[in-house]
Amino acid sequence: MTVDFGRAAADYCRHRAGFPEAFFARIESKDLIWAGARLLDLGTGTGSIARGMARRGCVTFALDLAPQLLSQARRLDVEAGAHTAYFLARAEQCAVAEGSFDIVTAGQCWHWFDGPRTAREIARILIPDGAIIIAHFDWLPRAGNVVAATEALITRHNLAWSLGGGDGFYPAWLNHLGEAGFVDLESFSFDLDVTYSHEAWRGRVRASAGVAASLAEARVRAFDKDLEQLLRDSFPADPLEVPHRVFVALGRNQARK
Repeated sequence: MTVDFGRAAADYCRHRAGFPEAFFARIESKDLIWAGARLLDLGTGTGSIARGMARRGCVTFALDLAPQLLSQARRLDVEAGAHTAYFLARAEQCAVAEGSFDIVTAGQCWHWFDGPRTAREIARILIPDGAIIIAHFDWLPRAGNVVAATEALITRHNLAWSLGGGDGFYPAWLNHLGEAGFVDLESFSFDLDVTYSHEAWRGRVRASAGVAASLAEARVRAFDKDLEQLLRDSFPADPLEVPHRVFVALGRNQARK
């Protein structure tokens, strides 16, 4: 399945919920960020983590491969009164100098990277004892819920899509970090519900890898029509309360000491 989130940039910007305030509060409580810290956000998309960190005083830079998403990120930054310097680059080869950053973050994107290679690259660009923060924010399919039904519909429309059925936990990420020389490894998670109107849920799902990022426009329209019918028939409550899980893996850079 070939995925290009730039094709879904408008829906991505409007309907994909950014990381919740509770995520940033947890990170702050661990003393991992501070005013003036140099931070690079990998696979930034529309800049959810970068913008949140900039609002907390970090000097933020961010990269992505989709110029359409970076354009949306800059617009959202203006609306939020935040600033991040964005550039096009791969996480596996950031094209920045050794020891350039105090903190590196990666939100909702690690599964798209070569994890071991990216971890080694992060160790190169972080200062000694610099922090890595990998985070994911997943919807949760549960028996009979709107997520499970939506995932089944995506599969019917896109047989190449194989990202459904997740539980929101990613223990392999800690192995990637450990093998790259990171220490003080830990993880945490918490669950919360996200409120979506029917329209917003349709937009959120269109912005996923299995729909607008990988299907032709006519097939996206056909999917969206079927999802509209599914919601009307099986999940008429509007708005919907959709269960999500935040999972975070943390580490400190010892590779260059």
